[in-house]
Amino acid sequence: MAKKKRGQNNTPRRKRFNRRQRLDSARSWLPTYDGGNIAKAYRKHYSVDWPTAFRELAMLGVEIDPEYKEQVLESVRGQAEARKRRRKEKAAQAEGMLEHCQDENFAYIVGYTNWGFPYGVTWEEWEEMETSELEGLEPENTGTNSHR
Repeated sequence: MAKKKRGQNNTPRRKRFNRRQRLDSARSWLPTYDGGNIAKAYRKHYSVDWPTAFRELAMLGVEIDPEYKEQVLESVRGQAEARKRRRKEKAAQAEGMLEHCQDENFAYIVGYTNWGFPYGVTWEEWEEMETSELEGLEPENTGTNSHR
């Protein structure tokens, strides 16, 4: 019985090429392409980002409209800035949620009563739990061997 191949990659080979391999392959692929937007097709065919697609097409001697190129690159920059902004907002929201979980009386606020009063673990109870956990972690020192 033949052994089964391990770790077989299902991603098409052209999408795993490095730049040199992509350029060699693209020299034969470009004449066969008959679509309208060569940059978009190159990007999808070789699974590269927009700046890489524009750079490599320029290396291959393909003319790209400068206005279109700038418009696409500006859109990419805008998307990256939006991702950063969303990430910061999400982090700020998570930080804000932590602030609401405690106050000067409670180390952890579990919830609020119908009248709006908080309830949960007080700072004193929190300190007691921490000290009891630390005491439980310390090894017991008996000083004698009991396996005689």
